[in-house]
This record gives sequence, C-alpha cells and structure tokens, in this order.
Amino acid sequence: MAESYSIVLTTTGSEAKAREIAAAALEARLAACVQSWPISSRYVWRGELREEPEILLQFKIASHDYEALLALIRGLHDYEVPEILRVAVADGDRAYLAWVSEATRKA
Repeated sequence: MAESYSIVLTTTGSEAKAREIAAAALEARLAACVQSWPISSRYVWRGELREEPEILLQFKIASHDYEALLALIRGLHDYEVPEILRVAVADGDRAYLAWVSEATRKA
C-alpha cells in the first residue's frame, strides 16, 4: 500500500507556544515541515462570542504519524480544547511527498 499524507492544523495563543509545539514535532520526526501564520480568530466559547489573535500551525506529515502528533500537541498545548484537525492529502508532487517520507522516517 502506498504511503498517505496529511496536513494537520492547530492554533495557539502565542508565538512561544507555537514554536515549542513545532520544534517538538520536528525533533520527534512527526512532521517534515511546520508553517505558522498570525491570524485573528472569531469563535463562540461557553456561550460568549470571542475574538483573539492566534498563531495557526500547519504540519506536513505521513498519515501514519497522526496519532503520535495528536498526543504530542495535546500534551504541550495550553488550551482546554485545542483545535486539532487532520486533512488528508488527495495528491501532491511526488518529489515533495518523497521528501515528507524521508524527513519523517524514524531511525
């Protein structure tokens, strides 16, 4: 069976927390690349409309690493209920996906 790939998304409330989570995922070889962007989030939390600045993280992963990455994010995250979403990659450049496989290969 061919390897499958995913993009995992999460948000954090600070650049420091975003860097901590990204570094841990890369060091554990659970992600080949982590991108981050400052965003503004609007949401309802406990019946209250909120608007907060956040950092959006996007992880490029081999899908078989999702459960381990999920546990890592939950373990480091400071939100009570963090956003953690996995989006399956339907297709992609073969050279790029081969790099994702190589970058996430465990010794």
